[in-house]
Amino acid sequence: MTSLSLDWTGDLTFKSSVGSPAIELHSSTPGLTSPTQALAYAVMACMGMDVVHVLQKARHELKAMHVRFDGERMADHPRRFVAMKVHFELTANVTPHVVERAIQLSKDKYCSVWNTLRQDIELRTTFTITPDTNPEP
Repeated sequence: MTSLSLDWTGDLTFKSSVGSPAIELHSSTPGLTSPTQALAYAVMACMGMDVVHVLQKARHELKAMHVRFDGERMADHPRRFVAMKVHFELTANVTPHVVERAIQLSKDKYCSVWNTLRQDIELRTTFTITPDTNPEP
């Protein structure tokens, strides 16, 4: 069971309560995270962690990863996400097949965030691989 709590801090802002992991959410304050942005971060981080785990478990050395999210939202309320694109940029000496499999395992099995969302959301994933030109001996 997961238990978290937030405290209202005025206007349209909330902050984690004492005893909960740190987070501050704002409705539309520039430079601060909104709840929908937090959801996007959660999808990216969850899938990214899965990809790292699968690659490392298969003994592939990952030097770097950058994850990017692009989301499409409904024009009218509830302005929910209807489409998400997650792009992974990896620096590693690994074949595309291995990365495709890691991403697919995340989507189908491991990413609890993605698998909690509505099934009618379109999720597209892409990736690029930059070979590691300085592998460790």
